Amino acid sequence: MGQAPVREFIRHHYRHFNAAALVRAAEDYERHLAGGGAMMVTLAGAMSTAELGLSLAEMIRRDKVHVLSVTGANLEEDLFNLVAHDHYVKVPHYRDLGPEQERELLDRHLNRVTDTCIPEEEAMRRIERAVLEEWQRADAAGERYFPHEYFYRLIRSGKLAHHYQIDPRDSWLAAAAEKNLPIVTPGWEDSTLGNIFSGHVMKGSIRNVHTVRTGIEAMTFLADWYRKTSAERSVGFFQIGGGIAGDFPICVVPMLYQDMGIHDIPFWGYFCQISDSTTSYGSYSGAVPNEKITWGKLDVDTPKHIIESDASIVAPLVFAYLLGW
Repeated sequence: MGQAPVREFIRHHYRHFNAAALVRAAEDYERHLAGGGAMMVTLAGAMSTAELGLSLAEMIRRDKVHVLSVTGANLEEDLFNLVAHDHYVKVPHYRDLGPEQERELLDRHLNRVTDTCIPEEEAMRRIERAVLEEWQRADAAGERYFPHEYFYRLIRSGKLAHHYQIDPRDSWLAAAAEKNLPIVTPGWEDSTLGNIFSGHVMKGSIRNVHTVRTGIEAMTFLADWYRKTSAERSVGFFQIGGGIAGDFPICVVPMLYQDMGIHDIPFWGYFCQISDSTTSYGSYSGAVPNEKITWGKLDVDTPKHIIESDASIVAPLVFAYLLGW
């Protein structure tokens, strides 16, 4: 093997089926960037708790990602891992747990994500105390920011640095903060900190429910970003998992074309989804890419890929290929 053993291994061994789909998707991603294109990456599932930051952070630093769409859980869980990694509890035998054992984890304030438990006090409450100060400061000043902007402020302030338990270079959120990368977080309310924010609104410790910008404002922000960016370079779409993290941002193109009447808006210039969702029964997460043509998202000649596999295995391999590892 030469200077890029992972890349060379993939090119030599991944020749058929989903393995070959991975190579073709990575090659077209690379070709898209080489042609001057920009790339959106979307994160669903629990990719931050799966520590995707180990590879995604370097993708961001090397300008191979230009905008992100992430669930509220992925946004916060990268920060949780940054400050509480040593307190996480692994449960490799999670398939054998009964209801009583699951309740024991709850009583220990451990919230399970498959084989990994996030510690409430060291992760969630530690970040709550820090971000609440940012929320309240903005609330008192009549200011409003997107969810990730509050996290960027926390990271840049250094107030959490003494709690870091991993190298911040392995945090994709820290890398994004360094680059001031635009992020949309559709459905942010459906996250631990979204629930916590709601609680503080109900208790009156935050007066303005709109102190955190969400939903429609995120779409209008993304629409402005897409119009400006796509006027200069093609924008690709790399989707990890399914759900709202992907469904929300991909709709910006038909919204601009069909609802705004901007008929010269370009389609997405590249598409790949890593998914284990079954292609059946009306599942949008499992829909083949060609279905998106009928919705005005992709064009006939858009490079289209679907890798039907486990994203926690596949995404780091694609990123390693692109990074020349």
